[in-house]
Amino acid sequence: MNLIFSHRRIGGLLAVVPANERSFVDEMANFNFPPARSLKLKQVMGYDKHRIVDGPVCASDLACFGMEHLFASGMLGRDDFDALIVVTQSPDYLMPPTSSVIQGRLGLKQDMFCLDINQGCAGFLIGLFQAFSLLEQPAVRKVVLVNVDVLSRKTSPRDRNSYPLIGDAASIAIVERFPDGTPIHANLKMDGTRREALIIPAGGLRLPSSPETAVLEDDGENNFRAKDNLRMDGTAVFNFVQVEVPPMIRELLQTAQADMEDVDYFLFHQPNRFMLQKLADQMKVPYEKMPSNIVEHFGNSSGVTIPIAIVHNLRERLLAGSIHACLAGFGVGLTWSSMLMRLGPLDFCELVDYK
Repeated sequence: MNLIFSHRRIGGLLAVVPANERSFVDEMANFNFPPARSLKLKQVMGYDKHRIVDGPVCASDLACFGMEHLFASGMLGRDDFDALIVVTQSPDYLMPPTSSVIQGRLGLKQDMFCLDINQGCAGFLIGLFQAFSLLEQPAVRKVVLVNVDVLSRKTSPRDRNSYPLIGDAASIAIVERFPDGTPIHANLKMDGTRREALIIPAGGLRLPSSPETAVLEDDGENNFRAKDNLRMDGTAVFNFVQVEVPPMIRELLQTAQADMEDVDYFLFHQPNRFMLQKLADQMKVPYEKMPSNIVEHFGNSSGVTIPIAIVHNLRERLLAGSIHACLAGFGVGLTWSSMLMRLGPLDFCELVDYK
């Protein structure tokens, strides 16, 4: 599916990461795996440190902390926006929606459109699609797009396949109208037949959580996880990304009548450094144009890795000017999406620690 938007922009971007930083080396003892092989994995995948919540911190806690920071610093007024979109796979409750929780905790006005979107690795882009569409309504002046996940709480610390890379984080993007008519091109594809490649089997109504679903099981490769935990078929996900993402980007550029060389930065979801570098090699994109340093500093926070990559790598440049950016997310669903847009200058571009 090809999409096109115009007269829209991201006006500001804030990322929130937990202050609690954990080291891969310190956590190696949790894995039933030879230390030398774990260190080799660290080197290849780009693991080092990750930020995860400490205690029963929920998605709304990170989001409200970030919103209060924007209110206190004068970067956003409480009444400046008319829609709140929350993209998350780790909601506070099955119901009510986390967007309603945030709206109530912050004491926002009742004349407000609140919406939750259950999406993962492509969630930041899908949230942008919805925000751009809402701005068609004259009553909606600005949209606050929150992308947040605390998936460390659903990942087994004894699962070497997933736990070393998982990270918790939130991003807050201000989406608004913009007089510049430069088109924003995007595309989106989904394949639910491959949904089990990334899944938390228990906890929904299909398989409710129980004492039985909390029992750790060996997957045959010395990874111990329960049905309540995140399960990732790493080989299936890697193959999916390498097969599906390059043609998606080529299709996007063809639709936009642009070339690879026209793109200043490829700001992609970051599963790990190895996967992104293989993508860059296949697409013949220089590594410096496709940052792959987020997992080693913060961990994989699903779709939030895209805004973190922006604020961590390009803050000064985007406060001063703009870039021609290709964004892409790919993973849970399975879902893959990309967007070509002019990004910047931003009114704010910041990363803060949640304490």
